[in-house]
Amino acid sequence: MSERAPPRQTDGIDAEISDATGSAAGSDFEGEGLVVGYGDEPVIDGESVAVPAGEVTALVGPNGSGKSTLLKALADQLSPDDGTVRVDGREIHDMGSKELARKVGLLSQENVAPGSLTVEDLVAHGRYPHRGTFESVNEDDIAAVDRAVSLAGIEHLRDVEVGSLSGGQKQLAWIAMALAQETDVLLLDEPTTFLDLHHQLEVMEIVEALRDESDTTVVLVLHDISQAARHADHVLALQDGEILARGPPEEVVTEELLREVFRVEATVNYCMNGPRIVPQSAHHDDE
Repeated sequence: MSERAPPRQTDGIDAEISDATGSAAGSDFEGEGLVVGYGDEPVIDGESVAVPAGEVTALVGPNGSGKSTLLKALADQLSPDDGTVRVDGREIHDMGSKELARKVGLLSQENVAPGSLTVEDLVAHGRYPHRGTFESVNEDDIAAVDRAVSLAGIEHLRDVEVGSLSGGQKQLAWIAMALAQETDVLLLDEPTTFLDLHHQLEVMEIVEALRDESDTTVVLVLHDISQAARHADHVLALQDGEILARGPPEEVVTEELLREVFRVEATVNYCMNGPRIVPQSAHHDDE
């Protein structure tokens, strides 16, 4: 593993995150023998995934490789034709919808909310698994929303309508809603896509804080393999629905993998923060 900075002292926001989760080791999360697709031909055909508890796992691969399909199957948003998904040893199909929503959270690419909704109201929607049908907001809900808004760095946007936010601000608001759900496992589908560099870094800092300070098990699809190499503890590289490589970034992110999977000629240098990728040119089959 690449060397990481030591954990920060748990004060302020960090202490609030730790208090909110109560789990010191994170949750085990796995899919076994998954067959998933949208028609007669499966996109994912018999693959198994074991996600290390309390760490960040990135799914990478070219467009159409099956990354988002696999994530949706893990989140129970797309029912597998075969195989099982378990969290802490329990099959997710044995859980009720609210019980599952208290264990596993998903932030997908397709997020729609009324433009007139305020950021605070949007974030508060993340508390639905913790309330009964007719129960009103309580002190725990308010505290969870406050923690999520603070961690996402959007306190100044609490009263702003979602429809008036920039793309980066809107993504942070949606992430805050997922954080307010206070799940043991958080799944993020390309959370940095279409964001400027500043907001990309903000999102990845949130992901690292969840890992370092709350032991949340995070699985995310990343379009940018350089982000995965720098920020993830484990990487799964997919091509045509098949997992071709898995392991820590310094083992998975190689010049050979970039050539074969991403069709890119690149130089990979290894440093303290993980593999550093320097793209050179597009790879062509006749080379």
